[in-house]
Parts: sequence; structure tokens; C-alpha cells
Amino acid sequence: MKIGVVVASSRFSKDRAKAVDAWMAAHFPDRSVSVVFHPSCFLKHGHFAGDDAARADAFVDFANDPRLDAIWFGRGGYGACRIAEAVLPRLTAVARKKKYMGYSDAGSLLAILYKAGFPHLAHGPMASDAIRHDETAYRALNWFLRDDPASLEPSLLSDPRPAVAFNLSIIDQLVGTALEPDLSGHVLMLEEVSEALYRVDRMMFHLTGQASIRRVAGIRLGRVSDVTFNDPDFGQTPEKIVRFWCGRAGIPYLGAADIGHDAANKVVPFGRR
Repeated sequence: MKIGVVVASSRFSKDRAKAVDAWMAAHFPDRSVSVVFHPSCFLKHGHFAGDDAARADAFVDFANDPRLDAIWFGRGGYGACRIAEAVLPRLTAVARKKKYMGYSDAGSLLAILYKAGFPHLAHGPMASDAIRHDETAYRALNWFLRDDPASLEPSLLSDPRPAVAFNLSIIDQLVGTALEPDLSGHVLMLEEVSEALYRVDRMMFHLTGQASIRRVAGIRLGRVSDVTFNDPDFGQTPEKIVRFWCGRAGIPYLGAADIGHDAANKVVPFGRR
């Protein structure tokens, strides 16, 4: 399997790419699985890995390349929402057959691809995670290679309903835009990182106030990590916050999800398994 790595958001360093290449060579010396980084990954344009046009061109280039079996987002940050609408009309039938994986800011592209009916999408570890923890990288690669159930968020093995997963900040910004997919009847899994709890509360107010989100089958909460300090303390746990707003909106709260910005991040394929 040959996997193309693209960066649709923030800058990505050559040193990190070399480290990912070294990890792949050490764990797949026969090159049965390999990654290739698009040259645009290493561009710099302010905050971004190249300007919007360069990042869009890179994504389309690799997505439409028949020599590549899958697309792996290199990292998150910010910027995918700026190119999502531009890339969609340029994608071919070749792109539609591929698997795509990422999380965090990559959720903007996963959302519009899901809206367009792309069948093989997943919230899961990114390429840069491969150099941090072996088990995290294997979890992602086992989904790419064989849809390994051991890689999946555990509730998916018993719940037949379609599911999606997003960073709370991302899905909160997508509702009401051209990128928002129809999530009616879906289990919506949420995770968050580096936000104060009052902001988590505010995002849940906005998200659960949307008519489209009130049609989901229920919400599961992943890990809310690296919470930003705020004085005074908000006084509620992330679970209490999510339970409160789900209750206010009449959305079933379904419990915990094993996802987050961490090494234990499990894979959530979009849709029905």
C-alpha cells in the first residue's frame, strides 16, 4: 500500500517527515506499506503550509493520483476550511475510491467529502502521530490496510447506527455552512483540546441549538484534554457540560467515546460500518 501524505492546514517540517519515513522503514522494511509526502507539505505561507491555492492543488493532486491507495493528513492546526469547497469539484472517481484519515482541523475536509458521498473516511491518527507512539500509528495503518476492528472506537462494534467524530471546535464552526453534512440519525462523537471549559460550554450551546444537530441519534463525548486555565474555575466537568446541553436540546447523551488528541485516539469511520 502506498499512502500519500498531504497537509491542508498548518506548517509541517521536513524533520518531522524524515522521522515518519524512518518509522515506516523500521516497521515495514519490505516497503509493503510506504508513505510519500507531497512537496507542498513543506511550503510556508504565514501560518499555513503554503497558500490556499498550493494546499488545494496538493490535495487534489494526490487524491486523483491512481498510484496512491489512501490519503493521510500530515497534521492539523488551521486552514482546511479555506480550501474545502475549492477542491471538491476537482476530485475524480479515483479520489472517491481512496481512504482518507485525519482528525482535528482535517475534519473540515472529511465533512465535505462525507457530504459528497465519499465512502471511506475516518477520524483517526494522523501521519505525524506515527513518530510519537507505535500503537497509535499501527492503529491507523491497520484501518488503512484491513479495516481492523481492533483499531475502532469500541462502541462501534455494538452500535449499528452510522457514526462520525469531530473536534468540537471544528463541527461547531461547520454547522450552517456549505461544508456541513447531514448527520440525521448519526451518533456524533466529540473531542476537544486546549480550550477553557467556559468555551466548551459556549460551543455546546451553539452546536446543540442547531436544528440539524438536533436530528442526530445521540452524542458521545471523547476526551477533553489540556484544558486552558481560567479564573474563576468553571465548576463543571466536560461530561456535565455535554450532558446539560444534550438534555436542554433533547439529544440523547450516549456516554464516553475513546477518542481524543492523544495516543489512545481510536478510529471512527464515517457512516455505517
